Amino acid sequence: MKNMEKELLCPVCQEMYKQPLVLPCTHNVCQACAREVLGQQGYIGHGGDPSSEPTSPASTPSTRSPRLSRRTLPKPDRLDRLLKSGFGTYPGRKRGALHPQVIMFPCPACQGDVELGERGLAGLFRNLTLERVVERYRQSVSVGGAILCQLCKPPPLEATKGCTECRATFCNECFKLFHPWGTQKAQHEPTLPTLSFRPKGLMCPDHKEEVTHYCKTCQRLVCQLCRVRRTHSGHKITPVLSAYQALKDKLTKSLTYILGNQDTVQTQICELEEAVRHTEVSGQQAKEEVSQLVRGLGAVLEEKRASLLQAIEECQQERLARLSAQIQEHRSLLDGSGLVGYAQEVLKETDQPCFVQAAKQLHNRIARATEALQTFRPAASSSFRHCQLDVGREMKLLTELNFLRVPEAPVIDTQRTFAYDQIFLCWRLPPHSPPAWHYTVEFRRTDVPAQPGPTRWQRREEVRGTSALLENPDTGSVYVLRVRGCNKAGYGEYSEDVHLHTPPAPVLHFFLDGRWGASRERLAISKDQRAVRSVPGLPLLLAADRLLTGCHLSVDVVLGDVAVTQGRSYWACAVDPASYLVKVGVGLESKLQESFQGAPDVISPRYDPDSGHDSGAEDATVEASPPFAFLTIGMGKILLGSGASSNAGLTGRDGPAAGCTVPLPPRLGICLDYERGRVSFLDAVSFRGLLECPLDCSGPVCPAFCFIGGGAVQLQEPVGTKPERKVTIGGFAKLD
Repeated sequence: MKNMEKELLCPVCQEMYKQPLVLPCTHNVCQACAREVLGQQGYIGHGGDPSSEPTSPASTPSTRSPRLSRRTLPKPDRLDRLLKSGFGTYPGRKRGALHPQVIMFPCPACQGDVELGERGLAGLFRNLTLERVVERYRQSVSVGGAILCQLCKPPPLEATKGCTECRATFCNECFKLFHPWGTQKAQHEPTLPTLSFRPKGLMCPDHKEEVTHYCKTCQRLVCQLCRVRRTHSGHKITPVLSAYQALKDKLTKSLTYILGNQDTVQTQICELEEAVRHTEVSGQQAKEEVSQLVRGLGAVLEEKRASLLQAIEECQQERLARLSAQIQEHRSLLDGSGLVGYAQEVLKETDQPCFVQAAKQLHNRIARATEALQTFRPAASSSFRHCQLDVGREMKLLTELNFLRVPEAPVIDTQRTFAYDQIFLCWRLPPHSPPAWHYTVEFRRTDVPAQPGPTRWQRREEVRGTSALLENPDTGSVYVLRVRGCNKAGYGEYSEDVHLHTPPAPVLHFFLDGRWGASRERLAISKDQRAVRSVPGLPLLLAADRLLTGCHLSVDVVLGDVAVTQGRSYWACAVDPASYLVKVGVGLESKLQESFQGAPDVISPRYDPDSGHDSGAEDATVEASPPFAFLTIGMGKILLGSGASSNAGLTGRDGPAAGCTVPLPPRLGICLDYERGRVSFLDAVSFRGLLECPLDCSGPVCPAFCFIGGGAVQLQEPVGTKPERKVTIGGFAKLD
């Protein structure tokens, strides 16, 4: 108990709590400190209900000593009426105003503004439990020494009694003086002297009644009158005993866990202390590294400065030498000196051969000097503008010089991330994020039993680029994936988790084969044989023109080039929402080939596609699984029958009253269970089931797509490398 003083200090005055109040944010503050804080915020008259403060003989200076005269105090009833008449009002506000003032209190503990309501501190509860803990702590550590009488003339005597009604401590003489015989005060029961006088029970600040219930919605203690108020109508209110027992059990359980894991707490403390030491060492190392790098930059700049100054010095010396030579040449042209004086002496020569010999060379020099005078220009420029430096880019780099930041949390591209035969994860960095050298992809299954201890993730380290491929995922599972970047500064934050559902069965890879029941005039299969488009053509236009006289419409069918004979298989496709009528499903290969070797009459009453042969056999009562199972799609809707057999037919006419329609998802999934003879149609995005049908699996079964009118279907591309084309599965060959 001696080590918990920090928990008993008021965050405002940093002293032990005195009459603490519980703020709406569950923090505590002394009542006097709270009034002072509200006064500093400009709230006047909202420091709390004065009737709830200690009113004792010690609060009046004129009655601090029994030897001094006593004033006549107003009666308690009259005082209460006076206080309540002005309670909750302030200048400029009328009682019952439409917009009452809302008082905001700046909590010193959480640094947030909490709303106290219109009543201010008067609407808060006193924390009597905290007061009792503070008192027990004072007694255990003997804080403050002896308790003195509050009414004695200085020096006061040691208090021997206390009075809860008067909220004061007395010596024997003062107690007798303020509790005379024959008065109502004589019935006050003396208690041990204390510095904190508490009410006998926790009272409702609104109705001054004892609290008996706890509102779970407001998380506030309420009295009987509060329960019937409109403020708590429809709230979950329980007796205070139930709330007491529930909170006590939770607190006891949590405390028991903490006390039972003291070794773990001590281990974590050691780890934190080691982290503190490591932080100090790492911080010092970081300072030294930064200082060394800055010194290195300074050394480079100093070296560069010396080289630039040397270049300027060399250029300057060269120019000075050239200018000095030019000056000397011009000085030789002065009268009686240099070249001119020599020429004058040569002109005095009278021997003609000797003159010619000496004057020829002299004439060349005089000619050059004459030309220099006529075209005078300094031999070197005096400007050094070519030596100016442009340090704008370098200054910007130095100004922006900062610590290298780790990459920000990547953003998962949900439009390109999906799970099919493999899981493809794609992401990007935020616009202003530092670059990442590589990434770490983590993933795990969420549908496996949790193991004790921390959650274990599978990792793929040093992923280059912004996408990753996870091979061989488990079927029918839910994977959660996340990614984070890394550079020289370290690892960044993780991205948000993305959950992906894997297909319920192994993915079946196949291509489209239009040799059976397909008209080349109306069907166009792509070169990669993974997409097909149907064009209505002339027969449909003639049918529309002769609707009342009857017509013949052909059903165009495209089959997959792979037949399934065992196990479970899954594939997905996308249907163009503008398609007129498309049926997606599976069927017995032999029945499909028999049905579509010739164009059937769709409107003929003798054709019943539900049975796969002429409708004259409908008299048979033997119930067998249909050879086809199709999902009907048209104009962006899916028709769901009332039962599995309603969509079992190829071109059956389902009545509107027998089924309903649902919106067409972006992709449809088909799951075939060969052994059970069942086929399921799913939303390939959310893997929500749409329809489940029985299927005759007495022979090879292959995917099929039927078109009536215009439409288009695109098979979902495999995530990994495209497999080689296969014609058989399980040893059964597909007929050519």
